[in-house]
Amino acid sequence: MQQASSLKTRLEYRLAQQLFHIRWLPRSPRTQKLTMRLFRRCADAGHPAALSLYGHMLFHRSRAPQDKARGARYVLQAAHGGDLRAQYQAGQIHENGCALYPCRHDHAVTWYARAGEAGHCLAAARLEQAYRHGELSLPVDAERAAYWGRLATPVNALDRVDNVEAQRRH
Repeated sequence: MQQASSLKTRLEYRLAQQLFHIRWLPRSPRTQKLTMRLFRRCADAGHPAALSLYGHMLFHRSRAPQDKARGARYVLQAAHGGDLRAQYQAGQIHENGCALYPCRHDHAVTWYARAGEAGHCLAAARLEQAYRHGELSLPVDAERAAYWGRLATPVNALDRVDNVEAQRRH
């Protein structure tokens, strides 16, 4: 039955994605409610992409603090699951703080480093800036800033992602 549930979750996520991205479909409140309900169900079921996307939407677009906190929990769950975008977002959550997660620069640096090493250009660029200007409670360090600057270039990031994919296949 677990496999059927997983299939149902994947199908619901695909439907939610289609509803979210279709331009010709009228943006009625009813359609938006359905889309968000589907994303929430998938996130609650542990779907990695839904955790990341729905969590991001809740965290950045919600007005209520409890919704922002729930969004942060979803994003952090996806980040722990290895989602690259969620790892970057986790860095932002810990850098800026929210109701459940106070500002913690050490956690922010950890998440940015994980995402940057895995090929997320914005995470690497954020660490480059932090080392260059002494932000996030980091010392000014030109050598480390240069390292993260090299990782922030899209060409290097694509090479690292290709290498990671090749290693996974073997």
